[in-house]
Amino acid sequence: MTATSRRKVVSSLFVASCAGAVLLALIPLAFVLFFVVSQGVRSLNLAFFTHMPTPVGEPGGGMMNSIVGTLILSGLAAAMAVPIGVISGIYMSEYAGSRLASAVRFAADTLNGVPSIVIGLFAYVVAVLPFKQFSALAGGFALGVMMIPIIARTTEELLLLVPGTMREGALALGATRARAVFSVVLPAALPGIVTGVVLALARIAGETAPLLFTAFNNRFFSTRLNQPISSLTVQVYTYATGPYEDWHRQAWAGALVLVSIVLICSLLARLATRRLERMHARS
Repeated sequence: MTATSRRKVVSSLFVASCAGAVLLALIPLAFVLFFVVSQGVRSLNLAFFTHMPTPVGEPGGGMMNSIVGTLILSGLAAAMAVPIGVISGIYMSEYAGSRLASAVRFAADTLNGVPSIVIGLFAYVVAVLPFKQFSALAGGFALGVMMIPIIARTTEELLLLVPGTMREGALALGATRARAVFSVVLPAALPGIVTGVVLALARIAGETAPLLFTAFNNRFFSTRLNQPISSLTVQVYTYATGPYEDWHRQAWAGALVLVSIVLICSLLARLATRRLERMHARS
């Protein structure tokens, strides 16, 4: 066998190994999706989205309060995390060599690896104990803390990918450093930043542990930010560990809705990226 033939065989084996690894990684995902969809579709109906939970032990009802609560908590988390994360990412990219930027980067990486239950305990001490009550604001705070490092690191990496000539051109035209960043550099990286924000929302949409210590839960419909509020993840956990078969059925339906939310967020991220890229190309 010649050297060229050996290289082709090694290359083919490497490609086959990569394909096999991808398939092995997809098998658990396929099983999870299969069980969630097969169980959830049979339990999902219009009443699930439009009705409140029934009293304990009674069949029927839905999770309208949990769906609304999840949207409120995600909105509160985004309102807190997006400005802080984007500004932190801008600082880390613009002052990449400074000690403070290195410290912020290290803190973001560390925070991104902290277990969610630890963040829940932190939010409980900071946002629940001083006020002596669970609340939607505390839940949004906990989820926002989880979003900040994702958005910050995504923003930094994308800003570093913007060609330096764009910044230099803006500075040559007389723009200040801040104006060059916010009017030239940031719009160029905006598609990727939007994608990072949407994916961060998808990440927090499936969190349960932080909400157990902060937003707690609420069997009733509530939009008051200073009161406990229901969420899909906590409601699914409560129903899945309950003794009633109808609760288990609704837990599967809630799990399917959560998976659908993650899928929709991923699709929206892709669509937003493509649209913003086309708009940027036209301009």
